[in-house]
Amino acid sequence: MRRSQRPGRGTGGHRAGNLPLELNAFVGRSAELSRLGAALGSARLVTVTGTGGVGKSRLAVRAAARTRPRDGVWHVDLTAVRGEELVEYEVAEALGLTDHTSRPPRRVLLDHLRERQLLLVLDGFEHLVDACARMVVELLRQAPGLRVLAVGRRPLAVQGERLFPLAPLSPRESAELFADRAAASVPGFALHEGNRADVYELCRRLDGIPLSVELAAGRLRALSPAQLLARLDDRFRLLVGGARDVPPRHQALRTAIGWSHELCTPEERLLWSRLSVFAGQFDLEAVEYVCGGDGLRPDNTLDVLGELITQSVVTRAETPAGVRYRMLDTVRAYGAEWLAAAGDSGRLRRRHRDWYMGLATWCELDWFSPRQREVAARVDAELPNLRCALEHCLTEPEGGHLGQHLAGTLWFYWVGCGRLSEGRHWLERSVALDSDHERSRLKALWVLGYVSVLQGDSSTALGVLDECRQAAERSGNPTAVAYAEHRTGCLALVTDDMPRAEALLRSALDRYRDIGELNSNVLMGQVELAMALAFQGDLPGAVRLCEDVRRVCADHGERWSLAYALYVLAYAAWSEGDPARARELLVECLDINHVFHDLLGTVLAVELLALVTVAEGDAAEAAVLQGSASRMWPSVGLPLFGSAYYNAPHEQCEATARRQLGDERYDECVRAGARLGRQAAVGRALGRAGPRPPGALPPPRTPPAPPGTHEPAASPTRKGGETAG
Repeated sequence: MRRSQRPGRGTGGHRAGNLPLELNAFVGRSAELSRLGAALGSARLVTVTGTGGVGKSRLAVRAAARTRPRDGVWHVDLTAVRGEELVEYEVAEALGLTDHTSRPPRRVLLDHLRERQLLLVLDGFEHLVDACARMVVELLRQAPGLRVLAVGRRPLAVQGERLFPLAPLSPRESAELFADRAAASVPGFALHEGNRADVYELCRRLDGIPLSVELAAGRLRALSPAQLLARLDDRFRLLVGGARDVPPRHQALRTAIGWSHELCTPEERLLWSRLSVFAGQFDLEAVEYVCGGDGLRPDNTLDVLGELITQSVVTRAETPAGVRYRMLDTVRAYGAEWLAAAGDSGRLRRRHRDWYMGLATWCELDWFSPRQREVAARVDAELPNLRCALEHCLTEPEGGHLGQHLAGTLWFYWVGCGRLSEGRHWLERSVALDSDHERSRLKALWVLGYVSVLQGDSSTALGVLDECRQAAERSGNPTAVAYAEHRTGCLALVTDDMPRAEALLRSALDRYRDIGELNSNVLMGQVELAMALAFQGDLPGAVRLCEDVRRVCADHGERWSLAYALYVLAYAAWSEGDPARARELLVECLDINHVFHDLLGTVLAVELLALVTVAEGDAAEAAVLQGSASRMWPSVGLPLFGSAYYNAPHEQCEATARRQLGDERYDECVRAGARLGRQAAVGRALGRAGPRPPGALPPPRTPPAPPGTHEPAASPTRKGGETAG
């Protein structure tokens, strides 16, 4: 038996290692380097996983270079190895071992490693995972001084393995990498105000994948960042090239992603292509419905999805809406090409649309339940897919009525979760289409009217609500008549016609009772009627209505309508000389609205809190709250709806605060409040609960004239709870 070892350097005559030298700057990843270093210090097998081009190898080499094992760090590039039986030979070659005996290569490796302390970096093993897993397990068992850093698109899946999934670069780091590589191609290139926005958007659309960013930077020899951005839709043709000394799989984006594709089974490739119809995140139920069948057994979908996760094609995340999955846009685009080539894009998009139509319908019904918060989180998570479904409905022939139905069904999200502007965008597009489905169109019309009321656009609101009511009466649709009348009553409320508002809202509530309708919208109708009564001086009547709403909310677990009822009750408490009770109610109201991202409800509560605060004697804090509200209103619509009733409390608060502080100090406090972001403003308002300073001004015993310190009408108006239209 004769074995020889190549001459080396380092203690004991062994080379210190063979890590490849870095030829360009290492950008970013400081947090990842620290965490990976800590993992290498505590585990003997660490595997860095991630999608193609995300920078796994570069990070691993940099982290390995920071370690100081006695016998060095040894890098094994397995990407070009095509036979499992050749893995051990490649490792022996990287370690500088030659052996002329008949011993198996595994025995040669064990003899060499048994007494040594070194780090072995196995790079690009994903196509040889079984052979590598078997080898690593045996080496680690028999060589106590050995540590292994594996780098691939999937785990080795052996005992003792610590996974280190690598995410794409942050926007800032992506831009830094782009600038560094661009400067190498175009001397003097730097980020500046003229190109910064384009570079950041380019990096965002490239998912922060270092390979994509570097390839894009190489294109600056011929194109500007703006031109690159304009051509990005054809990214697989655009992002080609690269240095000659990088691995072939990294010389073009298509090749890098295609390398993962080649490693997939036919079922995995099929699911990959079908998953490309999803936008953003998606869940297992959606995958099973949309992607199952026709070559992919439903009972096998989860297993196939699991393999795509294992191979870093799909990532998994814990979210407020539960476990969800997603693909990077670059990976998704590759799958979309395969789906189109198979001629299956149309069918999959229709299945995707149908799933999200059903999801929206379920969420609308479940909004009036203890699961309101869950519904809000679910729609937040599904918004990119719902947008895709809406776009599909509104651009496909004969799909207009589906778009109208979907846009209208999402009323609770548009008005209840701070999405008025986007809701109006989809609603206006949908009602502009011809449709023979009267029911869907009527629903979209009254929801559009509702949104327009809340935005302070009275003329649009009046037009679409009149159209809705007339069409509903012609077609005999009592539900749509009730909703159109209700929203017209809201319009009268925010345009200061209180007698008309009261009459219309009472009539709408009667209609709801006649048809057996009970949901968040009906409760909001009661709150809005209470607001109209309060503005006309009938505080006891307003309190009775809102206490009834409170009881129904408790029975059904409803929280969103409850917030607006609390707002009215807080106004009544303040008017009756109980600021402590008013504050208690407003704090609960504000907390609920903030959870739902209900900006209208939030700003109304902050405005009323300012009035309560100045009545309690803290004029400076009241001015700060008014300033923070002034910053929120432009994102909602017309401040205080341009209503004299709604504006009266604001003016009273401002007059009192100016009188106590003086104009200069008041304006200074307002500016300070206007600098607060929404989160900070809400946190500050919620933190004000507690005893007030002595000598606080007592609140009036009767509502101010006009009786409009109360702003709940806006609140109610902005959010109706309609389930069927």
